[in-house]
Amino acid sequence: MRDGILVINAGSSSIKFSLYLSNGDGKPELSSKGQVEGINVAPHFVAMGPDGTVLAEQRWPADSDLHHEDLLKHLIDWVEDHLDDAVLVAAGHRVVHGGARYSAPVLVDDQVLTGLEKLIPLAPLHQPHNIAPIRALAKVHPGLTQVACFDTAFHSTNPKVATTFALPRELTDEGVRRYGFHGLSYEFIARRLREIAPERAAGKVVVCHLGSGASMCAIDNGRSVASTLGFTAVDGLPMGTRTGNLDPGVILYLLDEKGMNSKQIENLLYKQSGLLGVSGISNDMRVLLESDDPHAAEAVELFCYRILRELGSLAAAMGGLDAVVFTAGIGERSAPVRDKVCQGAGWLGISLDAAANAANAQVITTADSTIPVFVIPTDEEMMIAKHTRAMVRQSRQAAQ
Repeated sequence: MRDGILVINAGSSSIKFSLYLSNGDGKPELSSKGQVEGINVAPHFVAMGPDGTVLAEQRWPADSDLHHEDLLKHLIDWVEDHLDDAVLVAAGHRVVHGGARYSAPVLVDDQVLTGLEKLIPLAPLHQPHNIAPIRALAKVHPGLTQVACFDTAFHSTNPKVATTFALPRELTDEGVRRYGFHGLSYEFIARRLREIAPERAAGKVVVCHLGSGASMCAIDNGRSVASTLGFTAVDGLPMGTRTGNLDPGVILYLLDEKGMNSKQIENLLYKQSGLLGVSGISNDMRVLLESDDPHAAEAVELFCYRILRELGSLAAAMGGLDAVVFTAGIGERSAPVRDKVCQGAGWLGISLDAAANAANAQVITTADSTIPVFVIPTDEEMMIAKHTRAMVRQSRQAAQ
């Protein structure tokens, strides 16, 4: 019998899932994927094969009164009906915040859940929705092994100087510090680069995770040493709807001069800013690149400018640079953004191959470029599946 591992990435109105099957020590293979969206509105379930072929689909009316637990049970029932010669042995969950305590994936129990709930104030828009399906799954499938995989864990190797704010020590001791996020993506890229270009992976690499959520990470010999994201997932680069780096004095101005409350400011920082706020048009890079509106061009220019600023900063944090990697939606598919960044980083010795860039090739620099630039698709779900499989094997060995 093969092991079935369900990977869950839950948000406020959706549950994304991937089902992986593996033989013993074999690499997990994607069997199906899909999502339940429109939760609490008009739920819609769809499951697809690895090639995108629709395997199942169901919609419910807006008055169906179905919640996360009901829809998760529907998802689990479908998964178990399509396991064939496999058995579902575990579920791996993406959890945005692990705090200072969780520096590696962990088997979930009541004590762990209590610890994760204490971190909700550090990630109020993400953490509750990451925890909810863990509790729901424990009800609909009691006894199933569950593993929490953290977006902060990969950055636990950052030196203290990279994580400390210049605040009174009592606040630092309470956990007000830089954590960094997108760690599952960076971990996958670090491993993949080791397969593609081991000599570069052993050096100093800046990875640009550019999507609706965007960040950059300095990775020295496979270990994270600095990240553009900090205490929350709103720091660093401008994102689809998030501000990125912002002078805290702006927050005081909004409070004192604009009379805004904390919830209004939170909504502004997370949902009304970034590419959407600057352009006034869209948070979608594709739409902005196709637009003739000068504000769209300003949004793209600001995005690329901040990437260049952070590229220099992260290279300085490592004391050098041996490679750059673009990943995630924009990083993998937006040749114009990569072109702007690479042209602006020519002083580092980056020489762009225009044809390779246009083709989204794995290497988009010329043969004589001092710094090679890679385009590597990320796969956070595969990373979670691997971690979950490893935890299952450890549990079996301990039981024996």
